Amino acid sequence: MSEDTLSGIRRALGILKILGSENAQGMRLTDIAAASGVSQPTAHRALKALMAEGFVEQSEASRRYQLALDFFALAARAAHAGGLRSTARPALLRLSSTLSDSVFLLVRSGFDALCLDRVEGPFPIRTFTGDIGGKVPLGIGQGSLAILSHLPEDEREAIIRFNVPRLLDRGSFDEVGLRMQIENVRKKGFASLNTGLIPGMAGVGVPILDPEGRAVAALSIGTLSERLEGDRLPLVVELLQKEANGIGRQLNPFDPTLRYPARSLGAASA
Repeated sequence: MSEDTLSGIRRALGILKILGSENAQGMRLTDIAAASGVSQPTAHRALKALMAEGFVEQSEASRRYQLALDFFALAARAAHAGGLRSTARPALLRLSSTLSDSVFLLVRSGFDALCLDRVEGPFPIRTFTGDIGGKVPLGIGQGSLAILSHLPEDEREAIIRFNVPRLLDRGSFDEVGLRMQIENVRKKGFASLNTGLIPGMAGVGVPILDPEGRAVAALSIGTLSERLEGDRLPLVVELLQKEANGIGRQLNPFDPTLRYPARSLGAASA
């Protein structure tokens, strides 16, 4: 193998690492070139080669580059990881059995939270997300609020600006109320509130954090309001946090579920 070929491989791998260290919004060509220490034409050639292999994609709207689904799928298979849903399933079953309540696994999907899995408890409840695959704007519901509250500040601010009109349309918080709730969740480490949007229902949500401390998902329960009163609430929070921490330690950073949750639902049902 020639030295030029080796250099090209190293350059491509370096660009993959750079893209992998950035957030889901991707990077501009100028920033990729600067971060990798090469000229823009050289970076562009490497990116074209990676795109041809399906490892990198470019957004038509923003023209930014980001890791593509094929890269995450390949990395997930190589790591022999079952994905977030299968990783979290035992925790959902344990929690539902211990608490006798309905338990939910939510994952961030852009400006929304998507219900990736749920285990039904014995009590009839109504929820914001509904069944598996249901979505709500980030900020509605305890699990969704737990995710939003533990995102990096720049991402959180962008979501607040986008979602406040959506929350108002559903009769939820205005911006001041949402920011107060976020601050409260960040201080306590969990979300527990009864807005009255679903009468008689209440819940608790805790974030599932990736190794960088960013919320990618949440565990939550939905139950009758009276079942979260008195000494029961701190016990529920403790159990949820213990399971969420365990799931967080098992997260596969290349799991495509973390970037394409709706696609993972389709694959699971196939």
